[in-house]
Amino acid sequence: MKSQMNKERVTPIPNTPCNASDHICIDPGCFFCSMGEADASLRRAGITTCFKELFQGENHEQHVLVLSGLWHIAMTQPSDPEFPSFGIFKCMASLIHKGINDSHWLLTNQNIYIPYYAAHIIGSYTMNKEEFAQLAVQSGVIPPLLDLLRGKISWVEQRVAVRALGHLASYKSTFESVVLHEQEVVKLALNLASTCLEVVYVDFVAVKENKRLEYHRNLLTRGVGDLEMENRKAEEWASQLQCWSLYLLNCFACKDRALDLICKKGFLKDLCDMWGGMINHTSPAGVGLIRILCYSKEGRKNIAQLPKVVNALGNLSRSSDDWQYIGIDCLLLLLKDPDTRYKVLDVAVPYLTDLIELKNLGDKSNVGETITKVLLNLKPNRQKVGAVLQEVMDLKVDRRDQEKVLSEENLEETKALVSLIKQQANHKFRLGKIEEALVKYSEALGVCPLRFRKERMVIYSNKAQCHILLKDADSAISDSTRALCLSSPANSHMKSLWRRSQAYDMKGMAKECLMDCIMFMNSSIKSGGETMGVKIPYHPARLICKHMDATWLFATARSRLEKTMQELNQVGGHDQNQKQPCDHNKTMMTMIENTNSHMHGLSTIIEEPFHAKEGGGRRKMERARRRFKKGAAAGAT
Repeated sequence: MKSQMNKERVTPIPNTPCNASDHICIDPGCFFCSMGEADASLRRAGITTCFKELFQGENHEQHVLVLSGLWHIAMTQPSDPEFPSFGIFKCMASLIHKGINDSHWLLTNQNIYIPYYAAHIIGSYTMNKEEFAQLAVQSGVIPPLLDLLRGKISWVEQRVAVRALGHLASYKSTFESVVLHEQEVVKLALNLASTCLEVVYVDFVAVKENKRLEYHRNLLTRGVGDLEMENRKAEEWASQLQCWSLYLLNCFACKDRALDLICKKGFLKDLCDMWGGMINHTSPAGVGLIRILCYSKEGRKNIAQLPKVVNALGNLSRSSDDWQYIGIDCLLLLLKDPDTRYKVLDVAVPYLTDLIELKNLGDKSNVGETITKVLLNLKPNRQKVGAVLQEVMDLKVDRRDQEKVLSEENLEETKALVSLIKQQANHKFRLGKIEEALVKYSEALGVCPLRFRKERMVIYSNKAQCHILLKDADSAISDSTRALCLSSPANSHMKSLWRRSQAYDMKGMAKECLMDCIMFMNSSIKSGGETMGVKIPYHPARLICKHMDATWLFATARSRLEKTMQELNQVGGHDQNQKQPCDHNKTMMTMIENTNSHMHGLSTIIEEPFHAKEGGGRRKMERARRRFKKGAAAGAT
């Protein structure tokens, strides 16, 4: 264990007795010597003493080394009961409290890093073990974590504080302790989720390199990254801060707590845009909280009143997003509820009708059948919806019954007829008679048996291409979605992905367009094998580049800042003589900025992601996105 921790001390602090091989450490409370103690009782006594003295001692230079080592152990061995049993939670809570209330101590040497490490250690140990969470609450960690959540230091500490509080709120036995601060915790989490991206952008990303807080830069890159890595890590951490804030809100929403605060119209609308970005592929972000709300009557009631939210769920249900099934689930929950059914009927039914031939979606089976059952139980209150539901009835009931009695000979004859009509449609398409071709493709679909899924997929995809040429983006999205439902696996037909991405581009739906386009490129490169290499087709690459900037996590924050700067320039800027109100947080940040020269790099330890999860479409898309950014120019030549 001692040798493992020594490896992590990449940037050792000089004049520390334990760093010198020819010195014998005489400090009875030395953490590193205690860790190397062979006698178990002496080891326990030494570490316990170290924890008790850590926040009282004056050896400031070793504090950050001890916390860095403890942080690494907590990250790699979060279920090990040794340190929790030694009193680590009480020690970490005391260090956070001291950092917040003693600015002189906080700004001495490298102590500015300690509140971050301490809150992270609490979060790591309470991540998997409920008994550790109980011990943490008994040790008094909630008040200091709340102080960090209030923004007493900076957004970096808020990130690990909301993570730790989320873990404590996820257990039944410790949730009640968090509920004691329910109103404040929920309001802080709501505010963080809504504003954190703008805060991180304004306070870090938009700041010149030499003006950024040094300790933020060191924590983000561990002292080994360049400016690009700093910006990428800032984007990742900002997304995590938002997602962990939403996770904390989830803990209240799933118990029907604080719904009056969470279901505010403005926040529900904001949730539609909280998707984690390409950088975060393991969290459902805003739509995850919407789904939790859809399981409660009050949540459904509030969501059904907001067309923007219902449309966002519909767009998600017809996308190649990893969380597509969440959009479908939410719409079905809204339609099953008699109190919300007719408020969302007009919006939800057309989206779901495009998905009725979907078989499997990931580990979800018979998705189309589930959708069909819900739709067929509806009683439409408008003619347009009635026509759509009649289509479902014709396709999934009447035609299915008719095809059951068809012999194999009849099926082959029908298949030949479909092929003939399709050839006629293709011929008209090549002649430029797009509308006539569209009619023929529709005729072929009307004849083609439901069991011929591949043939139906191709015809729907061809119909989508006709709609694109006719500038009918909505119909193109509908037909390409139906084609993708018929592909095996779902959302894998390359031409349909490309055509739907073009239709989304026509409607200015940047996120949906980008995701389809990148999925198309991934499939294209994979199908090309070794022969294709990294060559990128021009048109998809151009479309990706067009929408990468618009879907950047900080795109909205950047536009707001630019707008603010323009307004200030127009009015001549701030009145420099105008007295500003005193702000404790700003004062703290100013003091930190003035002590940057005293802070040095930390050990090169890799930070953990939002949630450990292998695979996932967004991870592939993010890798492809970086590859496209570098190779688009080469692919265009």
